[in-house]
Amino acid sequence: MSKNLPYIIPATPPEIDETFGAHQTTRQFYQEVQTRSEFDLYCQWYRTTAKQNRQQLEKMRGELNILQWFRRSTRI
Repeated sequence: MSKNLPYIIPATPPEIDETFGAHQTTRQFYQEVQTRSEFDLYCQWYRTTAKQNRQQLEKMRGELNILQWFRRSTRI
C-alpha cells in the first residue's frame, strides 16, 4: 500500500510552491509595514503626551501651593 501512496497523493508542482512563497513573502512584507507604521504613530502619540505632561508639570510648579500654608513645618 505504501508503494502506491505517491500515485494517490501527487506532489505539488514547483510553480504552486513558488506562488505560495511569493504570496507569503508579500503578506509578511505588508504586515511588517503595518507594524512599523503603528509603532511610529505610537511614538508620535507618546512624544506629544510627554510634552503636554512636561508643560503641565512646569505650570503646576509655578502655581502657589495653598496646602503649604496650612501644613506646619516639623523641622527643628
